[in-house]
Amino acid sequence: MKSDTLDRRGGWFDHPVLSLLLAVSWLALSRSLEPVHLLSAALIGLIVPRLLRGLLHVGAPIRWSPAIRLTLVVTWDIVMSNITVAKLVLGSMSRPQPAWLRVPLACDHHRVNALFASIITMTPGTVSAVVDEQARCIWVHALNCDDEAGMVADMKSRYEAPLLAVFRLDGEG
Repeated sequence: MKSDTLDRRGGWFDHPVLSLLLAVSWLALSRSLEPVHLLSAALIGLIVPRLLRGLLHVGAPIRWSPAIRLTLVVTWDIVMSNITVAKLVLGSMSRPQPAWLRVPLACDHHRVNALFASIITMTPGTVSAVVDEQARCIWVHALNCDDEAGMVADMKSRYEAPLLAVFRLDGEG
């Protein structure tokens, strides 16, 4: 099935991630794990995606192992970048060298490129300003960059390559 077609499946658990997020959100909002709230969360997680199936797009199959590894890498990078930016802002580092970086895109997959740009923006010290799909690049502003080519290569190897693996676009089965 094409990944950007509307979902016409009829199962009750066709969007497990959405169901889980809805259930967890309900439990967080209710701030309770009492049986009535657990039952409500389960029902919301099952019924809402079923009601919205004509509006939802078919999800792309993903590989969970690379997704978990990418999540750990991004979490680590966010923590380390926060420390680096704090040092920079508090003045213990030398004067920052801001830069605009052109990060070429490896594919035309909209979800991969959007997630790549989002990960870059979530990492303190960098902001993806524009995803230029015609030029096949993301323009990134870096707060401090002494090696532009190295920083671009690092972003591509740490985030884009794993994203390609998650969405099975890396040539491996």
